[in-house]
Amino acid sequence: MKKNIGLLIVVLLVVAMIGTYVKQQIDEERAIEKSALGKDMEEREVGLGNGDTPPDFTLTSLDGEDITLSDLRGKKVVLNFWATWCPPCKAEMPHMQSFYDEYAKEKNVEILAVNLTTAERDVTDDAKVDTVMTFRDSFELTFPILLDQDNSVGLDYQIIPIPTTYFIDSNGYIQRAIKGPMDVDMLKEYVDALD
Repeated sequence: MKKNIGLLIVVLLVVAMIGTYVKQQIDEERAIEKSALGKDMEEREVGLGNGDTPPDFTLTSLDGEDITLSDLRGKKVVLNFWATWCPPCKAEMPHMQSFYDEYAKEKNVEILAVNLTTAERDVTDDAKVDTVMTFRDSFELTFPILLDQDNSVGLDYQIIPIPTTYFIDSNGYIQRAIKGPMDVDMLKEYVDALD
């Protein structure tokens, strides 16, 4: 009986130690995510909203092409912010590709997927672009993947949760901001609502 109680105490201590270790790891990951995305979330504004003019930017795509947002005026733009480690980002990518294949030309829309490169995890700085390329290739993505390598665009757009997507009308104004993953039906509905 005494051996059983002693064994139970040892098991409880081990479980408590493991629980503490896991909590520390989660807290460290959250701290890394916050610092990688810029200012602490408590210090940040909520984000851009309907009717706002999106900050202009020029970013380089994985294919080496410089893309400037204002050059797309006259088209509807789906501007998506994401990272490779983000499960909801992974979930929405096939939907975005399906929408792009089926409706982009017909609806005069461009998808720009801005990778928050500084937020990429578990790889060295030199390997981050390769990680994004591997992700693009594994999902067979053909829409432009832009690299925000210094998080300047992410900060300008006040990105806190990812994925975050802005729907920009053909006149260059934000008409909707979505925080979280989307599917094809949502993309069609929100793009159809644009001018």
